[in-house]
Amino acid sequence: MARLDDIAADYVGVLHRTLREDPTAFGLYGAARAGGERLTAGMPSIWELSENGEEFVTRFTRAVGGDGGTMADAAVRRATASSARKLVQALDQQSQAGAPPRPGGLSGDLFCMVYQWFFADVVAEFLRSAIAEKVKLVVPLLPAVDPEDHIADWVAEHVVGLLPNPCEEAAELQEAVDTAQAVASTAEEPLGALRLAAERLVPQTAGRALGLLTDPADSEGGTTADTSHRGEPAA
Repeated sequence: MARLDDIAADYVGVLHRTLREDPTAFGLYGAARAGGERLTAGMPSIWELSENGEEFVTRFTRAVGGDGGTMADAAVRRATASSARKLVQALDQQSQAGAPPRPGGLSGDLFCMVYQWFFADVVAEFLRSAIAEKVKLVVPLLPAVDPEDHIADWVAEHVVGLLPNPCEEAAELQEAVDTAQAVASTAEEPLGALRLAAERLVPQTAGRALGLLTDPADSEGGTTADTSHRGEPAA
């Protein structure tokens, strides 16, 4: 298992170095950030409107995946479907263990899981495409070890550990909300302040997933990602 994580880290390192050389490369940061914003805006209502796991995956992929035509946009769509399926799978496992098959509402823990899975899967799916299509990165492509079948899973698991968790940071970020009115506007939403905190974390999370931020203490104001992408339109 340690060897697999080393391979995943090598692949992720190649992508991170490429993006540090050119933060606008592939439009990946813009696509990941736009997808994250759609996720935080739509996830609670998509969950509530879905009757079953299959319908949730369909609705979530359609609403969050976007419709752009670039390689980065395609990676975001595949990441959206992947993270939705992981959530359904996790609930199925809970059900088999004796837990209720589906909670009445979307819990904060489930929201945070999907949030982190999404950004990790964007990296994983983009790298899988880069390997398959022989996209040139900053350094020569690393030797593949059955990459088409396994590399995305290895990479996603590795990247999740790099990302902030909105459930852990919600309380701290709540203090940074600009106005009491903004807080009040979220009070009746299913996830309330947590959704707002996750939305504020999107630029930082995208930057960390893509290697544009390396310090966990970095915040949206003045980050490498924000500085490098000021004025860049979402892909």
